[in-house]
Amino acid sequence: MHDRGYRELLRRTCVALAVGGAIVAACYFWVDRPVAFFVAEHDTDHFAVFRWLTYPPPLLQSCSPIVLAVLLVYRAWRPLARWQQVLLVACISVLAAHQFRISVGYACGRYWPETWFDHNPSLIGTGTYGFAPFSSSENVGSFPSGHAARIFAFAGVWWMALPRLRALWVIAGAPMLASLVLMNYHFVGDVVAGSVLGGIIAAYAVQLADLWPPGVGANGPPEARSA
Repeated sequence: MHDRGYRELLRRTCVALAVGGAIVAACYFWVDRPVAFFVAEHDTDHFAVFRWLTYPPPLLQSCSPIVLAVLLVYRAWRPLARWQQVLLVACISVLAAHQFRISVGYACGRYWPETWFDHNPSLIGTGTYGFAPFSSSENVGSFPSGHAARIFAFAGVWWMALPRLRALWVIAGAPMLASLVLMNYHFVGDVVAGSVLGGIIAAYAVQLADLWPPGVGANGPPEARSA
């Protein structure tokens, strides 16, 4: 029964949100400020390599509609290979994650670690720290991290659908996530929240597209799916 898979996925989602929320709360009180001050004091944001590592996620989002269009046109003539199906779903997951991040960011609202534009209030620049829910100002767009959400939304689909490539995504994704903090673009808690959000979206994308490898996933082993 496929409903069992969705119920199990919902249970796991609730667990992920609870654990992620607890980590974000701990970061807010004990981690985010010390790390942001450490980054500012040691000028890690002056290393160009960290800045370059923040470029791929927005580029990935911009390219996703083009990739989707190409794959859909190709599908009119030939069936998609497994990796092409995964790529298509991963691109959809990225676009969904971006919109979810905007909605969650509006509901939560958080001041940035550093002042980057128009003298925006920030922890380092003005000593401003905290959340400002339901504010339409760009001054409170730090939480959750859109970069982290896009990384996990894309890589998460590949991680779940093609497990043999997991090492590749760890090598590619971990430095990009670290760079968000080392550039003071985001607090640690922002990155955690964005990662949880993107991971959840990826899991639902894989579930909806039925891309789980045999015997793996929210539906459980094959015998459970036929129950």
